[in-house]
Amino acid sequence: MSTESLQSLPIEQQIGQFFYIGLPGTELDANTRALLEEVKPGGVIIFGRNVASPQQLRDLLDGVRELLHNPLIGVDQEGGLVDRLRKIFTPMPSARSIRAHGDLAASRALGRVTGGSLRLLGFNMNFAPVMSIMTDERDLLSNGLYSRSFGRSPGEVLGYTTVYLRGLQGTGLIACLKHFPGIGAGEVDSHEQMPMVSLSHDDLMALDLAPYIELFQRRDDRVRCVMVSHGGFPNIDIKKGVTGGLLEPASLSHNIVTNLLRNELGYQHLVVTDDLEMGAIAKHCEIEAAVVRAFLAGNDMMLICARPDVIRRGYHSLLGVARDGKLPKERLRGSLKRIGAMKAIVKPPVPFNLEAFNALSQEIAELNKKLNYKYGGSI
Repeated sequence: MSTESLQSLPIEQQIGQFFYIGLPGTELDANTRALLEEVKPGGVIIFGRNVASPQQLRDLLDGVRELLHNPLIGVDQEGGLVDRLRKIFTPMPSARSIRAHGDLAASRALGRVTGGSLRLLGFNMNFAPVMSIMTDERDLLSNGLYSRSFGRSPGEVLGYTTVYLRGLQGTGLIACLKHFPGIGAGEVDSHEQMPMVSLSHDDLMALDLAPYIELFQRRDDRVRCVMVSHGGFPNIDIKKGVTGGLLEPASLSHNIVTNLLRNELGYQHLVVTDDLEMGAIAKHCEIEAAVVRAFLAGNDMMLICARPDVIRRGYHSLLGVARDGKLPKERLRGSLKRIGAMKAIVKPPVPFNLEAFNALSQEIAELNKKLNYKYGGSI
């Protein structure tokens, strides 16, 4: 679906393009179909609850495509703790295990096998890699990122990420860098509450943002999607004028999404929020307000990953604001243009081949053996 055709849609369907939603189960039952037909989201994200077998998952995603026409279909398939395919595929190694082994070739192999297996299942996006920098000091924090990072320095993260992206996107799958602008220094997990990152602007630029900056400046246009975190950045993003100042999560902050990511760093492609049902948002903001604030902050698509009632509430909230004429037309056009550009480059699914899928699973088993990686834990 082209940018022009997106902009010619009725306002109800235009607003649906701004949502990237989760599904309740493993089948396109009547309730799931009703949700998709009501919202007509621009994207669908899959979790472990949606996975029963390779053929079942491919059938589910084919059905989603038939209902929505060229949707973005994504998953958090990082490896390690965040592995949505573990029921049907050899558990993939964590980023940390690859870095600990000092094996850039393993990073490329992880990207290639991840991309190949996801393409066979019918995906066109992967919400990976994690760009957090986890120094020895940060490893002691309880933010859930310990094993999900490729490095302890900007150079390590950039090096491993670059080869991972080559492997992954070489298969025709689109990657998404996360969680901008970096939450490795946050002391808590954003699934529970907003992590505070007390770095100055200069320190953030020199450390957590350095790999993003380098990738954004490359002319090969390798980075087409960025996910914005729910981290709080009190030293660069306090709103003055209220008692004590007002600290917003990055995902709801115009200063972070538009001023920093788009204007200062020059990134012009798709931007998505982290899941707006996570505790960092839900404990402080109802979904009706969160989706409006996220869109006005500059995000193109809002992730709402679990509850159909929350998805509907978010969708109808943004739709109501749009119908009232309170969403700037330039913002609507800009996001539809970026979503259309992404949909124009995603590859159609390859034919499902269980033998090829199982061969890739065996490659991961061999990679795990090489890395001496033993899977444990879940998210």
